[in-house]
Amino acid sequence: MRRFLMILGALALTLFILSGAWAQRRKELRVFAGAANMPPLTEAAKLYEKKYGVKVWLTFGGSGVVLSQMKLARKGDVYVPGSDDYMEKALKEKVVDPKSVRIICWLIPVINVPKGNPKKIQSLEDLTRPGLRVAIARPGSVCLGDVAVEILQKSGLYDAVRKNIVTEGKDCADLAALLKLGTVDAIIGWDVFSYWYPDTPLDAIPFPAHLLRFRHIPAGVSVFASDKKEAQRFVNFLASGLGKNCYAKCGYSINPPKVTAEKEKSGPKKVQD
Repeated sequence: MRRFLMILGALALTLFILSGAWAQRRKELRVFAGAANMPPLTEAAKLYEKKYGVKVWLTFGGSGVVLSQMKLARKGDVYVPGSDDYMEKALKEKVVDPKSVRIICWLIPVINVPKGNPKKIQSLEDLTRPGLRVAIARPGSVCLGDVAVEILQKSGLYDAVRKNIVTEGKDCADLAALLKLGTVDAIIGWDVFSYWYPDTPLDAIPFPAHLLRFRHIPAGVSVFASDKKEAQRFVNFLASGLGKNCYAKCGYSINPPKVTAEKEKSGPKKVQD
């Protein structure tokens, strides 16, 4: 009898441990995101974990790259691309539920240069100067690369600037790092890159208004999500005051930008949850 009770107790303990492990696995979210989201989304994920007790795993990369990863693996709960262009692609390919999509913030393309602008770059035309080292993000897999090509073509300077493009960033984080490390003299980047490196800040030179097409960062629930309700709660959290504050603190525009070539210099504004 004692042996039977010991076996029964061991079995009960095993079932308890397994049920706990299963519950723990269910309290997880896997988020695939464009690298343009890296600083604020990392902070937002930590807040979400603290608030709801749900572990959020983040995979960053080019928006097109992480979208392909989701499709090939048929995994992932939430998709947060670096721009609406790639969300439109995800919707077209039926990877994201269209009813789940929420807007988080907006991005403004600029010319990023090292602090102090040592090469005295003032305009897009300056990127054509002989010997200047320029970088853009990789077109076709990174939304910022597509933005750069669009701006250069619209300006009529694509061929002239292309001669000075010495490398392409595999994602937004890689592109910004090229400038931070001094590998290049200028990049066509996002305005928020100025906030990414407090120790070695970058300057931003605005484009003329006629060359701009603002992008917004959306988030949506993947059709592969194992817990769509939890995934939607995370998306809603990102679009809430708490989530947007994470982006605002990093310099992202949480309200639609005004039609101007220069971002307001009043700094990020806090929003209420």
